[in-house]
Amino acid sequence: MDEFDEDVLSATVALVGAPAAPNALVQPAHLIRALDLLQSQLPGGRVAAINTNENGAETTVNGWFHSALTGVPVIDLACNGRAHPSSVMGSMGLHLDPDYTSIQAYAGGHPEFYVEGVTKGRMEATSSVVRRASVEADGWVGVARNPVTVGYAASNGAAGAISFAIELGRVFLDGGVQAVTERLGGRIIASGTVGSYSCEPVEGLDIGKVVLTDAAATTLLFVNEYMVAEHDGERVGAFPDLIMTFDENGVPLPSARVQPGQTISVLVAPASSLILASTMFMADLYEPLEKALGVQFAPTSGVLAGATA
Repeated sequence: MDEFDEDVLSATVALVGAPAAPNALVQPAHLIRALDLLQSQLPGGRVAAINTNENGAETTVNGWFHSALTGVPVIDLACNGRAHPSSVMGSMGLHLDPDYTSIQAYAGGHPEFYVEGVTKGRMEATSSVVRRASVEADGWVGVARNPVTVGYAASNGAAGAISFAIELGRVFLDGGVQAVTERLGGRIIASGTVGSYSCEPVEGLDIGKVVLTDAAATTLLFVNEYMVAEHDGERVGAFPDLIMTFDENGVPLPSARVQPGQTISVLVAPASSLILASTMFMADLYEPLEKALGVQFAPTSGVLAGATA
C-alpha cells in the first residue's frame, strides 16, 4: 500500500455469480472488457491500481491476469479478507456514504448468453443490477467496480490480505490440513460421509445445505460460502468465521463441489484469526442471507477494519 500516493484511484475486480452454475463462462477477454468499460467512465480513463474483492477459491488472484496484460499493479489488499456472498459486503463501507456513486462494469457468458454493460447509482441498486446480469449470463460475470482512492482502500479494506493468503498457502503445502488448522487457531469439528447435499440457485447465489452421516449429524448451511456450522445440535461456527470442507485427500472443497457420498472433513476457525474489513461485522448486511437460510447468525459486535487476533 505504501508504494502508492494516497490520492490515486484503485478499482475492485471481482467475479459475481453462482459458483455451482454449470454453464458459466468468464474468459480472460471478459475480465479486461469489464476493466476497460469501467475506465471509460473515469476522468483520465485509467486507474493507478486494482485490488481483489476477497480471498476465496478463485478470487485471491483476481486482478493478476488484468495486471499481467495491462501493467496496472495489484495492491496487497482485499475488500474483505475472506470470501463473501454479496457485493455490498465487499464495498468497504461505501454503501454508508450517501454522496458516493457506485460505478460497476461487467462482462461474461457464452456467446448465446453474453452480456456486458455499466451501471451507476447507489451501491445496493448497482449491485443488484450486476447480480441480475450474472443470471442472464447463465452463471458468472467478470466485474470491475467502485473506484476509490488508495488511502480510502487502506483505511477500509483488508490490507495485507493477499500476503496472508500466500503465507497460509505455504503452510498448507508444507503441512496440510492440520498445519492450517493450527495456524488459524481452529479445529476439525467433524470427519465423515456426506449424507445429503442440496444447492439451489436463487437470484445469482447458491443456497444450500450439507449434512454428514456422523453421530453428531454435522450440518453446514451456505450462501455461496459456508455461513453456519452445527454439530450435535449446537452452533460451532458462523460467518465470518472460516468454515471450510476438505476432501478425503485433504484438498480444499468449496461448497459448490461437494457431492453426496464423499468423505469430507470440516474445519472451523474464528474470525479473529483472519484479516477482515469492517463490513464483515455490519449486522444489517446479513439480513438477506439470514432470510435465504431461515436462520439468524449475524455478529452482534463490531471489529475494526483489518483487526486480527
